[in-house]
Amino acid sequence: MSAYIIDWLNLLLRWVHLITGIAWIGASFYFVWLDNSLEEPNEENKKKGIGGQLSSIHAGGFYEVAKYKLAPPFMPAHLHWFKWEAYSTWISGFLLLSLMFYVGAESYLIDPTKLALHPWVAVAISLGTLAGGWIVYDLLCKSPLAKQPIVLALLLLIFIAFVAWGLNQIFSARAAYLHVGALIGTCMAANVFFVIMPGQRALVSAVAQGQAPDPKYAIASKIRSVHNNYLTLPVLFLMISNHYPMTYGHPQAWAVLMAILLIGAWTRHFFNLKHKGVIKPGILVSAAIATIALAWVIAPAAPAQPQATTRVTTEQAFSIVQQRCSSCHSATPTDDVFKVAPSGVQLDSIQQMEQWAPRILARTVSSHDMPFMNKTGMTDEERVTLGNWINQR
Repeated sequence: MSAYIIDWLNLLLRWVHLITGIAWIGASFYFVWLDNSLEEPNEENKKKGIGGQLSSIHAGGFYEVAKYKLAPPFMPAHLHWFKWEAYSTWISGFLLLSLMFYVGAESYLIDPTKLALHPWVAVAISLGTLAGGWIVYDLLCKSPLAKQPIVLALLLLIFIAFVAWGLNQIFSARAAYLHVGALIGTCMAANVFFVIMPGQRALVSAVAQGQAPDPKYAIASKIRSVHNNYLTLPVLFLMISNHYPMTYGHPQAWAVLMAILLIGAWTRHFFNLKHKGVIKPGILVSAAIATIALAWVIAPAAPAQPQATTRVTTEQAFSIVQQRCSSCHSATPTDDVFKVAPSGVQLDSIQQMEQWAPRILARTVSSHDMPFMNKTGMTDEERVTLGNWINQR
């Protein structure tokens, strides 16, 4: 398949994934807010079996929302279900994952410095991680631990940390992060498909038949909904993580990932409490402090200041850039994967190299994220030379 067609498929799938993700997480945010913001119903509504009500205004219109304690006395003629947002997000995400990491396994998924895998083996590990991860998660949620939410949450965090660490030993750094995101997204979508929707169908069926709904469905759905709610901010970070090599490129990338997941979930907790009228600004303050502390801890060491005897000429630096970078970062790339300069960065001239010197320092000298997968074989000495040239400018 030509690189041009792959780029277009990548663009369209990423666009669809973004749109459907906004729809899914937006609906999740709205309903969590709605459920936590319901007020005591008036006497008339109480007689109808309504447990909470809410008045709001939006786009020039007034809305009156009511939630039944359990179910209405009869089934409405038109009942709106919220499921396709989740399914469409997962489907588009899986197709995007397949296009990037399965079709392009040798370029994006496999890191030969870690494990020289055959593409089909790498793809099998990827699929096994998604399927096996869901099975482990589902079994834990169905175990007696479901009655101990704190213990269950700690075990799930340990499981995610183990997966993140394991994938970082096998796949490229970017692929490892995105696969953790894919696993979390798979569990969230599977929660909707295998637990939440069957529970809602059972509720609707019971109401239609005039029977009392089985509370086990509501309990199971509640557990999974809470998990999905707290995972929204972490999974959003993982969706964009491939743009930030200071996270996935760190030697302890899995630990950095876990720190960010905890910060995201803790931030989400603030908003969950706020919707209930409980304002705890200390949560946001502590999340901000934790973020700053993390940024400080993982900050790359500054390149050593050049000595007088290590003077690097612009021509020497440009020679390295031409040899190691310009196969991708050029107006006419010769790389077998990138047919357009990534991020629009072109390094065909000394002037362009000087223009992008700060980016070279961040992505090549400090984080070693570039060249991509180091496919051109840039040496540590060449990185030091580039760093010295930049410091001497």
